[in-house]
Amino acid sequence: MVLVTGGAGLVGTELITQLLAAGKQVRAIYNKTPLAEFESGNFQQMQCNILDVLGLEEAMNGVDEVYHCAAIVTFNPKRRSDMFKINIEGTANVVNAALDAGVRKMVYVSSVAALGRIREKEPINETMNWSEETSNSRYGQSKFLAEMEVWRGIGEGLNAVMVNPTIIIGPGDWNSGSSAIFKNVYNEFPWYSDGSGGFVDVRDVVKAMTQLMESDITAERFILSAANRSYRDIFNLIAKCFNKKPPYKRVTPFLAKIVWRWEAIKSRVTGNDPLLTKETAATAQARVNFDNSKLKKFLPEFTYRPVEESIAFTCAGLQQKLNSR
Repeated sequence: MVLVTGGAGLVGTELITQLLAAGKQVRAIYNKTPLAEFESGNFQQMQCNILDVLGLEEAMNGVDEVYHCAAIVTFNPKRRSDMFKINIEGTANVVNAALDAGVRKMVYVSSVAALGRIREKEPINETMNWSEETSNSRYGQSKFLAEMEVWRGIGEGLNAVMVNPTIIIGPGDWNSGSSAIFKNVYNEFPWYSDGSGGFVDVRDVVKAMTQLMESDITAERFILSAANRSYRDIFNLIAKCFNKKPPYKRVTPFLAKIVWRWEAIKSRVTGNDPLLTKETAATAQARVNFDNSKLKKFLPEFTYRPVEESIAFTCAGLQQKLNSR
């Protein structure tokens, strides 16, 4: 029996799909909305918040493997407290429940944000960690502290590995998460930044997770990234797939400061999440390179899909969703 947390997200959905295709018995927990798109005799789900210790104990009953994907991803200061509670305390609860249940192994989905990704003078690798100097992202801090809970579990006897994906490309909910960049380009949002970062296909993220789970590898963390590309390059590829006008206005650091301050004011008035924050503005301007060589040393046969293929796959999936409305 395999337990998946965060099954409604981009990674969780793809993970459950691949696990069921491989003939695995899958149990997924959800917080509020049931997962309605999986029709299989090997699939079961139960309502359980990862802050519910007793509920997690029940969910872990009979479980051999755990994929912990549940998290809050937000850069809105108003949601910081909830994010820290779910990402850190929730992960501690999952680790404790896995230890009590005696599961064989756990794979935790972290983020490159936990490595401190504001580093322009050197490639980022798995030896690095979040710090005040290398990141202004509280989301990154929450994932770094969540990783500390996993390391604690490893110290107490839990077999576990962690993956640190870069920006994940896949046909998820384009109103939130990494898929939102596709919506912006589809709507011909005119602005682009000079920054760069890593990108990876959601199918490859899950492939790496399942291969790590099936291996004897434990007590390690792995950057998952197919390639480092500029944001403008990615936006142009998406625009070409959608047959839309690509972004053509460059966001300067000065303009970004004006916009995030304006968004902060607007957010206070409307109560909605700001489109840009001080944290995301800084990340969008940073030129970052990720070193993806460690995974290939541990899994020599592993290969990534080209970014162009991932973007075409995602655009097709999102277009299909739009046409079916």
